[in-house]
Amino acid sequence: MKTRALWLILALATAHLAACDGDEMNDAGDIEDTGSDSGDDTADSDITEDGDITEDGDGDVADDADTGGGNERDYIRAEIGTCETDNLPVIFVHGFLASGDTWAQHAMRFEANGYCLNRLFAFDWNSLSSGGAVTRLDAMIDEVLEATGAAQIDLLGHSAGGGVGYSFLADADRAAKVAHYVHVGSNAQDGPAGPDGSVPTMNVWSPDDLIVSDSADIPGAENVSLPGADHYAVATSPEAFAAIYEFFTGDEPATTSLTPDDIVLWGRAISLGENTPEAGAQIEIWEVGDNDGLRQSETPIASFTADALGYWGPFAAEANTRYEFRVQGTASNALPVHYYREAFVRSSSLVYLRTLPAPSSMAGILLAGIPRDDDFAVHVTFTANRGIIAGTDSLTLDDAEIASAEIAAAESNTIAVFYYNDGASDEGEPIGLFGGFPFLAGYDISIDADSNTSTAFTLNDTTLYVPRWPSASEGVGIAVFE
Repeated sequence: MKTRALWLILALATAHLAACDGDEMNDAGDIEDTGSDSGDDTADSDITEDGDITEDGDGDVADDADTGGGNERDYIRAEIGTCETDNLPVIFVHGFLASGDTWAQHAMRFEANGYCLNRLFAFDWNSLSSGGAVTRLDAMIDEVLEATGAAQIDLLGHSAGGGVGYSFLADADRAAKVAHYVHVGSNAQDGPAGPDGSVPTMNVWSPDDLIVSDSADIPGAENVSLPGADHYAVATSPEAFAAIYEFFTGDEPATTSLTPDDIVLWGRAISLGENTPEAGAQIEIWEVGDNDGLRQSETPIASFTADALGYWGPFAAEANTRYEFRVQGTASNALPVHYYREAFVRSSSLVYLRTLPAPSSMAGILLAGIPRDDDFAVHVTFTANRGIIAGTDSLTLDDAEIASAEIAAAESNTIAVFYYNDGASDEGEPIGLFGGFPFLAGYDISIDADSNTSTAFTLNDTTLYVPRWPSASEGVGIAVFE
């Protein structure tokens, strides 16, 4: 097991560096295809002609909708409707080990400033192999242009997604499809993107991004430095959005806040790491108690079947209400995953539900140590928009401090912590397997299973409750902090 872990760490590090740098290109400018990749965007749902999400015959979202079935497109949802604004479609490209929901808060901010949510698309790619990402991004852009009638799109790439962005724009025909490009938290380049720097480029970076060692101004680009922002915050912060919005539109945004509004949710079910669409996945939504995370009804208040590309929704949510999202993949050995989130404040098209990866995949090897034992629960905490940093943040599990220097070192930019007993580490100590690369950490603890009892996770001033599901039959419970 130790040999496999060392191999995995080396493979992950190599994939990350190659994707960020845009190296290992073939003659066409693509990153060499070494594995499967996936299409992407927001969800398969019913959209009105003005870009609103509806459906059940009288214009209301059907809470018990089932969106399973086909999707004749390869990347975006089957129906996107029209949009009354003149803004260009936006395509977001995530980074290493990430998914399209990296950009969820920016998508909501764009909508708060007049964009249609159904013109904001996320490109999900397999950053563990990186192969074929440029070719697939090109195909997705063509699909978006055809579906929207637009002549060009605006493009953003974060971290390793920045390597994809520069590789994509190196070809003149591909570059002609992009009006503006934003390079976020990624490697410095010699000049703006596109042949001879032909694509207007903004470079958003931070001197305090400890993941990308050579972030810096790009000569000839519009450069925005955000001191104090870590590797994720440089992409997700209100300050980053303000710069990006003005670059795309020429105007300052009216707001950078997530202002309250009607709440309709839709999103995507994909596998962790590889971002493989979970076609046919079963999604249940339950209202849960604010102070215990326990279900408030005997049956789910909504259920969906993910379409061929993993898209699900729409779901009409209530303000000031917390929900559990349970996703069950279709593989014979798939375990369900339960998500517990802060209350939503406005509509979101990028509510992602990750399933556990196949055991034979690279991400599956990493997570092979997660126990399947109905005597014990397995938890995960996920911080969606920045890393946790020891000495700056407090993250507790039932009052026990987790954000130690070993778990939450600034240079690790930890966004996900796994909680279980690995059978090797000492109780209360980091799980060694996660120590070799950024973003992920493990905390060794035995949590007795009891679905009527919850674990309280508190990140600074916000507490989320995760029931202690038996791990062999009910999988993993995840607390998602915004």
